[in-house]
Amino acid sequence: MRSNRIRTTALAATALLAALSLTACGTETAGGESAKAGAAAPAAAHQAVKQSPPPAAPAAPQEKTTDTGGTSKDTAAPPARSDAKNTTGSTKRTGNGSGTAKPDRTPVTCDGGNTRTSVTTVSRPLNHLLLTLTNTGDRPCYAYYAPGLRFDDAQAVFPVLDSSQPQAVVTLDPGQSAYAAIGLTGEPGAGPAPRKGTRLQVHFSGRSGEGSTGTPVNLTLPSDTYWDDNGFVTYWQAERADALTY
Repeated sequence: MRSNRIRTTALAATALLAALSLTACGTETAGGESAKAGAAAPAAAHQAVKQSPPPAAPAAPQEKTTDTGGTSKDTAAPPARSDAKNTTGSTKRTGNGSGTAKPDRTPVTCDGGNTRTSVTTVSRPLNHLLLTLTNTGDRPCYAYYAPGLRFDDAQAVFPVLDSSQPQAVVTLDPGQSAYAAIGLTGEPGAGPAPRKGTRLQVHFSGRSGEGSTGTPVNLTLPSDTYWDDNGFVTYWQAERADALTY
């Protein structure tokens, strides 16, 4: 009887120990799993932050162009291109830019058609007149030799003073003038008495010096002009002072 009670007590104690052991194992297992789960959570969070993709880098700038339809397109800038082709199809040459030929500057002979002639009195020398010939043309002209003078209705031309011949023919550019002096009378008593003159006809010499060329000019003489056959006229001079030295 007593041995059955001991066996029963032993069995009960064994069962109690086994139950306690199982409870302890369950608690440890649960605690271990919780600890492991708690430790894994931060690791997973750390791993998630580490694997987050970096922000996208800004795209390279592109040049915006507009096509012929007016819509905008993003295209890369094209490389520079040199086009040496002549699009005009022809090459023009320019000269002086005026488009007209240069005027003819070949000198001509001075005459009544391309000059203006005037006659004036002078204070010195006495009994002298001065002829002024001005080029009114657009080309240079040559004032050859001496002017041929006729007073009023005289039959002969006035005498030319040979000593007044210049070294070269006088050339007048447009606007320039030449001069000739007229000595109205010679030595007193050397010939007929002086005559009053009212008109003077001027003739122009050509290159040959023979006769006259071009249109003559008719001038009105200053008042109280007297002349005689012993007077003279000089060659055309480039300077007024040179003409009046005779």
